[in-house]
Amino acid sequence: MSTPHNAANLGDIAKTVLMPGDPLRAKFIAETFLENPKQFNDIRGMLGYTGTYKGKEISVMGHGMGLPSIGIYSYELYAMYDVENIIRIGSCGATTADLDLYDVILATSAYSPSTYARELSGFTGNILDGDAILISEIEESAKTLNIPIHKGRVASTDVFYSDFNADAKAKYDKLGIIAAEMEYFALIANAQKLGKKAACLLTVSDNMVTHKETTAEERQTAFTNMMKIALEGNY
Repeated sequence: MSTPHNAANLGDIAKTVLMPGDPLRAKFIAETFLENPKQFNDIRGMLGYTGTYKGKEISVMGHGMGLPSIGIYSYELYAMYDVENIIRIGSCGATTADLDLYDVILATSAYSPSTYARELSGFTGNILDGDAILISEIEESAKTLNIPIHKGRVASTDVFYSDFNADAKAKYDKLGIIAAEMEYFALIANAQKLGKKAACLLTVSDNMVTHKETTAEERQTAFTNMMKIALEGNY
């Protein structure tokens, strides 16, 4: 079985999938951390691999940029490949000066003005919560590894080059938002519609308050703490 976006056959993909936005980050994770990784997809350059980590089967696959992109890939994984858990592992822009570059965020919920969830399932709100059980398991993994994390709500925006002005900052602060990214809201919407689990680990790649930022190469290969946390989880 395959789809227009995934060449895998049923059984090629593990029950738990880690999903970075960048397919080259998926390749890096597979080659760096997984034992005997086998590539199952390269359609549209969206690389996917399955291997083992400390004896546990796990897959990693890119999801691209934006809610529609992760919406397609994650929906197919859940609905057509029997995937149970998807953990987005991505980069984000911090919206508070309290966060520094490379800090790891465990996103508990996502706010978005997007209509994705309304079109998918009729949900008319703007905030969706990640799976509490999966989030708790990830938190335990971080504690075991002694890697500090920050927990909080993130904003899933449709516009990368939006103006983060004083009004936007005030709105985010009022909503309890600590960082901005572009995908988590759609991932949760898919998971809730299909009875699956979704969570999200993020690494701060830039800070929209202090204006610090990382390089493209660092975003591809240097965000290893969140990768280790996701891999160590008991899923």
